[in-house]
Amino acid sequence: MAYEFKLPDIGEGVAEAEIVKWLVAEGDRVAEDQPLVEVLTDKATVEIPSPKAGTIERLGAPEGATVPVGSVLVTIAVEGEAPQATATAAAAAPSSGAVAAGHATASATTTTAAPPARAEAVPAARMLAKERGLDLATVTGTGPNGRITLDDVKKALEGGGAPAKAAPVANEERVPLRGLRKKIAEHMVHAARTVPHFTFVAEADMSAVVAARKAALPAAEAAGVKLTYMAYVVRALVPALQAFPLLNASLDEGAGEIVLKKRYDLGIATATDEGLTVPILRGADRLGLLEVARAIERLATAAREKKLALDELTGGTFTITSTGAYGGLLATPIVHHPQVAILGVHAVTPRAVVRDGEIVAREMTNLSLSLDHRVVDGDVGARFHYDVIERLQHPEAP
Repeated sequence: MAYEFKLPDIGEGVAEAEIVKWLVAEGDRVAEDQPLVEVLTDKATVEIPSPKAGTIERLGAPEGATVPVGSVLVTIAVEGEAPQATATAAAAAPSSGAVAAGHATASATTTTAAPPARAEAVPAARMLAKERGLDLATVTGTGPNGRITLDDVKKALEGGGAPAKAAPVANEERVPLRGLRKKIAEHMVHAARTVPHFTFVAEADMSAVVAARKAALPAAEAAGVKLTYMAYVVRALVPALQAFPLLNASLDEGAGEIVLKKRYDLGIATATDEGLTVPILRGADRLGLLEVARAIERLATAAREKKLALDELTGGTFTITSTGAYGGLLATPIVHHPQVAILGVHAVTPRAVVRDGEIVAREMTNLSLSLDHRVVDGDVGARFHYDVIERLQHPEAP
C-alpha cells in the first residue's frame, strides 16, 4: 500500500520546516526508524526517521523547500498491508491517528486539517520551477494522474512561461541561500532592524586567568575536561549579571515590559560547518569551573555534529561569542534578540602595557559588549563591563 507520512509536529511551536537534505531517494528501500530527511526549523536541524519499512515511492518536496507541519513528507510503498481507506470513507469517521515527533500514525485520509492543495510534481520538477520562479499552477502535467514531470517544467520554461534566472558568469558561482545559513541571515536582519545597538569595548588583563588556568590544567586533564578561557569568562559573568540584572533580561515589546530573568542560561556561540549556532549552557550559576568547561565542550561538540536537542537552543538569557584563534582587535557583535546584551571575547595575547610607571608584558584581551540601548544605558553597560573585567583579573579557584 502507499503510506503517506506527514511532517510531524516536532514541538516548540514550530509550524513549518525547511527540507535541508534528503537521506533517501525515490526507489530506495528503507527500514523502520531509518533516517529519511534532515529538516531545519527555527530552532535546530532535526533528522526524521521512517515510521515504516518499505520502498520510497515519492518525495513530497525538494531540498530547499519549506513545508508546513501536516503536509505529506514522503510516500512509502509498504508491503503486506491492506490498502488505505478512501478519502470518502475516512471522512465518515473521526480520525484516530496522531502525529508525534519522529513518527506518524495518522494516514493521509484522516479528517485532520490538510495543508493547502498544491500542484503535484516530481521533486526535480518542483526544484527547477522554484529556481526559475515558475508557478507550477500554470503547468499542465503529463505524468501519471496529471503529475508534473521535469520535461513539463522545461517545456514551460522554453515557452517563456517564467522569468529566466540571471545568466551565469564564467568566474562566478551561485550557492543557494538555505538551511542554517538562511535562518542566520533572517535572524541577523531581524535583530539589526529591531535593536538599537550600542557597543562598548575595553581591555582586560587576563594574566591572572592565564596563571590560574595553567595551575588548574593537571586537575582538568585528570577529569577529562578541556579547560579554556571561555569557562573563566562564564564564571566571571554570572555574578556580574546578578549585580546588573538589566543585562540578563529581555524586552516584551507587546506588553511594554522589561522581563528580568532570575536564571542564568548563557548562549555560547559556536562555529559549525553550516554557520553559527548558539547552544544554551543552563544554570551557569550552579556550576563550578570544571563543570562549566565540561558543559561548553559537550555543547560545542553536539553543535558541530548536529546532535543538539531543541531545548538546548532556546531560552538563553545572555550570549557570549568568541573570535577564537583568529584574534582580532575588536568586533561589534549583534545582540541575539530578544536578549538585550552579548559579549564578544577576543584572543588573549601578550602586550606591552604600563604598570606602576613601567612598561611590562601582560596577557591582554579586548572585550566587546553590545547592548539593546532601549533597555540598557551606556553607563550601566560600562559599569557591568568593568565588573566582569575586575572578576577576570581576580579569578575564582576551580
